[in-house]
Amino acid sequence: MAGELRAKDIMTSGAKCVGAHQSLHEAAVMMRDLEVGALPICGDNNRLTGLVTDRDIVITCCAEGINPADVQAGSLGGELHWIDAEADASEVLQAMENNHIKRLPVIDVAGGHRLVGIITEANIAKNLSDRQIAEFATRVYAEA
Repeated sequence: MAGELRAKDIMTSGAKCVGAHQSLHEAAVMMRDLEVGALPICGDNNRLTGLVTDRDIVITCCAEGINPADVQAGSLGGELHWIDAEADASEVLQAMENNHIKRLPVIDVAGGHRLVGIITEANIAKNLSDRQIAEFATRVYAEA
């Protein structure tokens, strides 16, 4: 049941951050080496400031003829969404569905507001019921 699981039970722990002052090229190398399609962006205080995806790098740099080595990861803005590690699975689904997002950083609010993991579609597929997965897919991928 969704209410029994918490974000910390669903997430992939140990998410690595790209520094806000690191280049998008460095972010791309990290993504390749970690075999992921997105990285949280952390500021100088090691707190979450954003999220960069492989698609962001392609659209904002490569497609525009800009060298990713010349662009800092922190320059990619956008609305930041995250969830408390103690939130229940229904809150996770609601946050991802309402914001039409496929990746959700997990923050340990009680433990100093640290990034502790990330929830992806794969985490949803592995941990929730078929009905919940179907509802998630319908809502996240539905045309706004």
